[in-house]
Amino acid sequence: MDGVIKLIILVMLPVKRFTDFIEQNNLFGPDTQILAAVSGGMDSVLMAHLLKAAGFNFGIAHCNFQLRGDEALADQQFVTDLASQLQVPFHTVKFDTKQYAAEHKISIQMAARELRYQWFGQISRQSGYTVIALAHHQNDAIETILLNLTRGTGIAGLHGILPKNGSLVRPMLFLKRDEIEDLINANQLKYVEDSSNASAKYARNKIRLEVIPKLKELNPALENTFEHNLKYFRDLEILLEQQLDKLKTELFAFHGEEIHLPVNEVKKLHPQSLLLFGLLQEYGFNKTTVEDIISVLGKHSGRVFESADFTLVLDRENLILSKKQTRAGDTVNISENDHEVQYNNYRVNILHDDSPLIIKDNPLSVSIDTDLLVYPLTLRQWQQGDHFHPLGMKGVQKLSDFFIHQKIPVHQKKDIPLLINGNGEIIWIGGYRPDERYKVSKKTKKVTIFELYK
Repeated sequence: MDGVIKLIILVMLPVKRFTDFIEQNNLFGPDTQILAAVSGGMDSVLMAHLLKAAGFNFGIAHCNFQLRGDEALADQQFVTDLASQLQVPFHTVKFDTKQYAAEHKISIQMAARELRYQWFGQISRQSGYTVIALAHHQNDAIETILLNLTRGTGIAGLHGILPKNGSLVRPMLFLKRDEIEDLINANQLKYVEDSSNASAKYARNKIRLEVIPKLKELNPALENTFEHNLKYFRDLEILLEQQLDKLKTELFAFHGEEIHLPVNEVKKLHPQSLLLFGLLQEYGFNKTTVEDIISVLGKHSGRVFESADFTLVLDRENLILSKKQTRAGDTVNISENDHEVQYNNYRVNILHDDSPLIIKDNPLSVSIDTDLLVYPLTLRQWQQGDHFHPLGMKGVQKLSDFFIHQKIPVHQKKDIPLLINGNGEIIWIGGYRPDERYKVSKKTKKVTIFELYK
């Protein structure tokens, strides 16, 4: 009798639609090792049965976030039994989600999300799974779009949930919620109910329980309408990505570790805000910052804009994009016995020579009259008010003026190491110009040579 029941279930499950969707979206192949995330709810339970019926190689992963007491333990036991019934590998874990949320100062939902995906990645690496299957369906995609629209979004937020995003795959997106319910009931598949899903406390639940039913009163075929809209939005996103790739090829000029975008060409972009945001988004710049950049184009040369990891400088002719440098500290001291020191991204070699050797035509090396040095010396970055006596010139010059004459972009000024004497005077602008007062002369008996390596 059991064999007959199993056969009926296999016949009634939409295995062909399932495998066709997987193939059409290139989610995974017949030999792929799949980690299926199963909460015990009807969506993930049906996904597990479909994976089994289609003959895929998979294991089941279940997270207990310890937020619902005995109910969560019952869910964990249910999924344990399901994995045993399907005869597939099983992985489970318990999280102290509330403690993690408190420590990282994030919401419970965000904490659960981070813990879940971190653990999925860990299990995948340890057990050789190459994709992680999630049981999102079409209604989840609708909820995501409405949530994104409520919070504010661009085109990327309108495509809903993608079938594939890196190692994350969603093979259930071909089904609607009511189809899943019908299949679960028709096949008499057991599942568990998460009581928190019935609460409108969370934003997504509020959209599911209160907003979507009202929208369906206006349009009973809401899911079908959104399905067509999703395809349209995805096509628009692809079109925008192709245009951005073309613009990057045309506008991005690479100069060492910098990317230059011609200001005149940026001004011609249309629609300007959308395209410039698309070009800069991957570097961490948000829409507000992009609007600020546009407002000063051609007006305020020298303005600096920052994201978490990048700096963008408005120069006279270019927007100059560069990765922020990791600085070990503001200053480094050099003692009389030092032969090598590290300063941020530089190494400085110090050589002592009894002959008055002069280094010429090498801006990364300088010869200094040893008797004029007052230890400890210091390496530091430029500060407002700094001045020096440029070699070969009479009088004093502010470093800010020197940098302008050398056409050094604003964002590079703080990367230039300054060698400072113990009396506070600048000895050398590393890589550019020494001070006239410390040059080697006929009276020099001994020199100290400083060599700069990046």
